[in-house]
Amino acid sequence: MIPAVNSALSGLQAFGTKIHSNANNIANISSEGYKKTRVTLSDQAPQGVSAAVETVDSPGAMRLEETNGGSAMVELSNVDLAEELPDSQLNARFYQANLKTLQVADEMTENLLDIKA
Repeated sequence: MIPAVNSALSGLQAFGTKIHSNANNIANISSEGYKKTRVTLSDQAPQGVSAAVETVDSPGAMRLEETNGGSAMVELSNVDLAEELPDSQLNARFYQANLKTLQVADEMTENLLDIKA
């Protein structure tokens, strides 16, 4: 029972980190020169998952912008909304699945304690 709880808690933390990364990327989609972040998940012994955040250094689109000194090329953010929105929805579902695992483990523990009493 406890391994299921530990695994679900690490999953909640990992997918919470992914949701935070998606939200930050979407919030900065209009920020000039912003570099998006990506979260990679890896196995954690003996059970669970860990999250690592890294910055994606690919260049953003370039735009010609008028400044006081004339025209200048400005790099936009490298965030792709068509990639971020589906990813954020998936991460929210994975978060909910881990939360449900915790709820089921709690119910099972409660039933076990009721049987012993």
